[in-house]
Amino acid sequence: MKKIKTNAMRKLDKEKIPYIFHSYIIRPKITLQELSSDIGKDPHLIFKTLVTVSPDQSYYVFCLPLEDELDLKKAAKVANVKSLSMIDQNNLLTLTGYERGGVSPLGMKKSFPTY
Repeated sequence: MKKIKTNAMRKLDKEKIPYIFHSYIIRPKITLQELSSDIGKDPHLIFKTLVTVSPDQSYYVFCLPLEDELDLKKAAKVANVKSLSMIDQNNLLTLTGYERGGVSPLGMKKSFPTY
């Protein structure tokens, strides 16, 4: 059976960058401990990728430890915009090419400023 690859995996393969693939079942609500157990990694080594939008419809990506919360006011300051909000979950796949719970800052459909 052929292994399914994400855009991030294709990008790493193209650049000949080694990686280890971890998979888990995406659930609506998953705790850090459950995810850590699913992939066999220290919870402090797991990051999440969040996509935000500014009032002018520009998109910004933020990567942070899974247990941390994104402060939208601080994020807007970093991105040098007036304000940011989280994108509508229904637009995530169309915008990034990834489903909720599996978003990577690598290999998105378009390139967005990433912090």
